[in-house]
Amino acid sequence: MVAELDRRYPPAWAESWDRVGLVLGEPDAPVRRVLCVVDCVPETVAEALDVHADLIVAHHPLLLRGVSSVAPTTYKGRIVHQLIKNDVALFVAHTNADVANPGVSDALAARLGLRDLRPLRPADDSGDGRGTGRIGRLPAPMTLADLTRAAAKALPPTAWGVRAAGPPDRVVETVAVCGGAGDSFLADATAAGVDAYLTADLRHHPVSEHLAAGGPALLDAAHWATERPWLDDLAAHLRATLDVETVVSDVDTDPWTVHHSLKEPRP
Repeated sequence: MVAELDRRYPPAWAESWDRVGLVLGEPDAPVRRVLCVVDCVPETVAEALDVHADLIVAHHPLLLRGVSSVAPTTYKGRIVHQLIKNDVALFVAHTNADVANPGVSDALAARLGLRDLRPLRPADDSGDGRGTGRIGRLPAPMTLADLTRAAAKALPPTAWGVRAAGPPDRVVETVAVCGGAGDSFLADATAAGVDAYLTADLRHHPVSEHLAAGGPALLDAAHWATERPWLDDLAAHLRATLDVETVVSDVDTDPWTVHHSLKEPRP
């Protein structure tokens, strides 16, 4: 199992700051059922125990930053102890899954029906379609307002939903997407000449300056919602390649739980 995950998402593809690969568990332990999650949090750990999973494959690292203790008095320590006591292994594929082909952004692009995909920021000298984000073409042009509604319907529902920045009647034909936090690729979307860019975790000032400089329209979705589609692809690959049972978690781990607005969208 570990060998196949490392083959599909080589650790060498991960960013230098990232922490990927096997976190807990014996590499040679038999795996009968896998739970695929975006976040390894108490809710998804409980789900793993409920479905009797032998392995959790998570997108976000549990131990991204160094720790001096995994005592059960700490939040992450409790998770580590719970997984070990129940013989549940943990594997992480993060930025190495982001740049893979197919990877996280391919699954996001597929939810929007994008065609003729290519990387938003290609991996250096890869030549195999790897890279961060994807650029594609919609099946038919639509306005930004319609694309925002379509994205909200296509992505897993969250309290955050999908919001957009730009003229609502702007016609969109080409779209860039990036699963997860993608504001560091605003310049790439502008340079690519796309009509709109969908990602997560966009901030006020970078968005304002981006639009003032004539950049493409922006769509901001919940971080979890932009990465959840990849779990379906991951599960399908593991089923087909290793003939194991796979369960995809639909537990919404987005931290935002309430959204309310009294203001109508701008015309």
